[in-house]
Formats: sequence, C-alpha cells, structure tokens
Amino acid sequence: MRTALVIGTGLIGTSAALSLAGRGVTVHLTDHDPAQARTAAALGAGTDEMPEGPVDLAIVAVPPAFVPTALAEAMRAGIARGYLDVASVKGGPRRELEALGVEMSSYIGTHPMSGKERSGPLAATADLFEGRPWVLTPTRDTDTEVLNLALELVALCRAVPVVMDADAHDRAVALVSHTPQLISSMVAARLADADDTAVRLCGQGIRDVTRIAASDPRMWVDILSANPGPVADVLAGVAADLDETVRSLRALQSADEDKRRDGVSGVEDVLRRGNAGRERVPGKHGAAPATYEVVAVLISDQPGELARIFADAGRAGVNIEDVRIEHATGQQAGLVQLMVEPAAAPVLSAALRERGWALRQ
Repeated sequence: MRTALVIGTGLIGTSAALSLAGRGVTVHLTDHDPAQARTAAALGAGTDEMPEGPVDLAIVAVPPAFVPTALAEAMRAGIARGYLDVASVKGGPRRELEALGVEMSSYIGTHPMSGKERSGPLAATADLFEGRPWVLTPTRDTDTEVLNLALELVALCRAVPVVMDADAHDRAVALVSHTPQLISSMVAARLADADDTAVRLCGQGIRDVTRIAASDPRMWVDILSANPGPVADVLAGVAADLDETVRSLRALQSADEDKRRDGVSGVEDVLRRGNAGRERVPGKHGAAPATYEVVAVLISDQPGELARIFADAGRAGVNIEDVRIEHATGQQAGLVQLMVEPAAAPVLSAALRERGWALRQ
C-alpha cells in the first residue's frame, strides 16, 4: 500500500492515518469539518488535500449511521481500489450498503477493537492499535485484493487480524463493549446526586467500574443506535440477574432462617458466576489469563517516583506484568500495586525494602 484516503478524522481515523503516515504511506485526509482534517494534518497524519487520482485504500471512519452513505459516495466516485470502514457495528451498515446497489466486491467491513474515553484528532496516537484485535468481516463477494489491502492496513497499524461474520461480530461487541459501557454509565449515574461524604470514599473499585463512563454520550448514542437488538438481549440477561440479586438481598433481611439461606445462595451464585466469567477474559498479549502476585508499595506523589520503582524492579531482574495505582484521599500519596509472577514476588519485595520503599502487606 502506497496511498490511502481517510474519510473522517476523529480518534480512530486520525490514529490509523498517523500509523500509516509513520510507515511511509501517503495519506490524504478529509472530514465533514475541514478544521478537523486540518488539525489531523498538523499532527502529522497526512495532507488535507484530496488525491489527484485513485488511492490504494479508502478508510471510512465516520459514525455508523453515516457509513453506508459515505462508502457509497466514495465507491461511485471511484476514489480507491479498495474500501473499508472502521465502525464498531458491521451487519447493519453492510446491509444498508447492499441496498444502495453498489458493487460489494471492493468493500470489506472492519473494526479495530481499540479506543479511548476521549474523541477527536487531538486524542489520536499512532500506537492506538498496537497488539489489539482488528476484526475483518469479508463475505463471499469480497475481492482477494481488497482483503489483502485490509490485512496490510492491520499489519501497518501493528494490530492482530481476527476474521468474523458481521452479525457474530455485532453480538460479540454487544457483550464485551456496548453493554459494559451502559452498565458503567448506570453505576456512575448513582454518583451524580450522591452525598459528598459518600463520594469522598471512592476507591479504586469504583474508579475501575466507572472509567469508561467518561466517554462521549453523542458517540455512544450513534453506536448503540446501530446495534440496539444485541445490546438489549445482553441487558435483558443482566436485568434478570439484577432482579434475582435484589430478591436475594431482600431475603437476607428476613427473620426467617430459610429465606436468609436462600438469600445467601442467590448472592453467592451470581458472585461465583462472575468469577467464572472473569477467568475467561484473555490475559497479557491475548494469552490465557495468568495469576499474578501483588506487591503493594506506598508512594508519594512526586515526579520520578514511578520511574524509580520500575528501575529498582529492573535492577532486581523482575518484570512488572501489570500495574495499578490507588490514590489516597486527601493526601499527596498513593498505593502502587505491582503485578508479578508468583516466584518473583519475594525477590521484588526484598529488593524494594532494601532500597527504602515502604511495602503494604
């Protein structure tokens, strides 16, 4: 691939453009808001001048509701050899595109499984897709050359290609992306009118659960409007669990011993099923989940402190597999949780203590 046209210079479009431009591809940028395309160009994502002739690949990075129209316009204009979109919903837009009567052999639907709570070109990074799954949904009509262009795009963005049926993809993202967004927002909504004293007690658990609730509501309305049925199906199952859990919690308040036992059983059931589901979430690099030991270190909120911890771990010959930071309420300090292989935990603990770090058991 030597040339590409990115239509839509938001987070995903600009990130793809930055990645391609950084690997020698000539990238042209266009957007319904010319100022946004100019911003992306200023960031080094390409040029906001239209190409003089057909490019190798057109990448449509607009909201799902506008994907069919944008693709059809581009395909009828003959601006590229191959066309793809990066919308987070695949089945509906493809059927709408078919209904518009365009030649489908030059098109493939795709979805990079990566993003941020922030949107727009200023949030874009060239490494946004590195190591992340990038779903491709070819059909029997998809030309081999177009599939190869899509695979080259994925490789240039250093993502991992995953081939799926479009409708299967939509059911999958309803489960692992769209429903979690709604549930995170619902939990965060409980905080909006909560007492200030309660909110000050927020710890890492509530921060983890509500992190994605900071996402742009307008963007998510577009996404959910394109995939309402599968999301509603998943939420119906969650609602059934909620109803049963509420019933079980009410039973725990009862003076009747049998009802309390039923309540305990109901609450334990949902927690155990949660354990089983969590164990299926892929671990580091998409491998099977691994069990790590946590080495918890008290840290002051000063420049260079995290770098010192990582450097000291490196001197001890210990690889940090993951890290979390829990900030102390009302203090310029926090707790850094270093996840390491179980055998490495005693080595790291001893090394950090030797270097003056305060560890929490």
